[in-house]
Amino acid sequence: MIVGHLVEERHDVRHYLQVEVQPKAHIETEATNPQANYSNCFDDDGRLKRTVIGSGVLSLAWAIAQLGWVAGPTVLILFALVNLYTANLLSQCYRSGDPVTGQRNYTYMDAVKANLGGKKVIFCGLIQYLNLFGVAIGYTIAASVSMMAIKRSNCFQKSGGKDPCHMSSNGYMITFGIIEVLFSQIPDFDQVWWLSIVAAIMSFTYSTAGLGLGIGKVAGNGSFKGSLTGISIGTLTSAGTVTGTQKLWRSLQALGAIAFAYSFSIILLEIQDTIRSPPAEYKTMKKATLFSIIVTTTFYLLCGCMGYAAFGDLAPNNLLTGFGFYNPYWLIDIANAAIVVHLVGAYQVFCQPLFAFVEKWSAKKWPKSDLVTAEYEIPIPFWGVYQLNLFRLVWRTIFVVLTTLISMLLPFFNDVVGILGAMGFWPLTVYFPIEMYKAQKKIGRGTTRWLGLQILNVSCFFITLVAAIGSVAGVVLDLKTYKPFKTRY
Repeated sequence: MIVGHLVEERHDVRHYLQVEVQPKAHIETEATNPQANYSNCFDDDGRLKRTVIGSGVLSLAWAIAQLGWVAGPTVLILFALVNLYTANLLSQCYRSGDPVTGQRNYTYMDAVKANLGGKKVIFCGLIQYLNLFGVAIGYTIAASVSMMAIKRSNCFQKSGGKDPCHMSSNGYMITFGIIEVLFSQIPDFDQVWWLSIVAAIMSFTYSTAGLGLGIGKVAGNGSFKGSLTGISIGTLTSAGTVTGTQKLWRSLQALGAIAFAYSFSIILLEIQDTIRSPPAEYKTMKKATLFSIIVTTTFYLLCGCMGYAAFGDLAPNNLLTGFGFYNPYWLIDIANAAIVVHLVGAYQVFCQPLFAFVEKWSAKKWPKSDLVTAEYEIPIPFWGVYQLNLFRLVWRTIFVVLTTLISMLLPFFNDVVGILGAMGFWPLTVYFPIEMYKAQKKIGRGTTRWLGLQILNVSCFFITLVAAIGSVAGVVLDLKTYKPFKTRY
């Protein structure tokens, strides 16, 4: 939940950005004893009590196919360990100073500002919000491909496998965009908790379905496919024959796909701001992160490895939507429907920080504008009263329309996933958490701890660099046969 303080002149108007709610006279008391003024409704900072809220898995079979049985699982586990370590560093930056009573940093940028300051705040903001914008595009592409997979699966069954059932993704992207326009009117992070839970359940559903289908395919084959070194030069794929150069690009792109599967750090502090305390938020987040990464990595390994074992070098870009499975088609339909529902929720969870940042900045810039700050009560039958804010309505709708149009222009799922993973991994998952932790703990230059953190930092930078190069090369290759708004699957 991202919140902001508005000027006193507008305290008579109801705002979607939370205003100061406790009397000024209590500030000194709260500073000396933050626990003293806790209540059933408010936290130590005078804001509403926090409550807890809870993809990339289906591209991992393709990623492991590029790297092979040795490098594929090894790289995936290494990414998991790096994410676990840096996420714990980042969670300790939620409060400045004392980890229990220090000032809260409500967003990733707040933490960077409090610990590093200067131009690094601007750099962080550009990277974080550009990455969130890109995630919205990636999710739009993925959702449309899953919608088409349902249609194609049923078409394939009706034709007995004779009709390739090619179709355009444009209509499905527009449908997904309309759904997101509606859900984007949810005011803030706290009100997305139920959507986050639904998305988590759907994620478990389609991951389990993908795993089950992979196991079934391996059993049908009677053997495990794949090799120690990944896809072979000369292999004929849907994109043509794999050359030595293409194998290199595909291997590097696979690093970006794996990085994208662990891209949660980008909104970790925003999620941590919804956690109730005591105990200290970083302690709760440390346990939650450990559990989450263990569970997701187990699923990633199972889904990725079983998908590779089932299809070998020809593992599809997306395990369910790459049309590697035709039967049982009803299970494919359920799994793809779960993907769509998951992405509807995930889109909102990832975009809420960007929405709130723009709205917070606008409210500070134009505090007396009714267009920006005023809310109007709209009664909704069987629901209650909805607080309509005109700026929120217009800005979020424009955002969704823009991401939908770009998705229709560049519908390259694996390439987009690779670029997003590369773009967000080093700066947001590694660099800033390490730099903030060093500043907060005052780790001296040249010490053993400092040297270890720097080695991790530099190593991850080069991984990000080569992954980005591979993904950009993939886009360049795709553009050679690309026609805007006319891509068919």
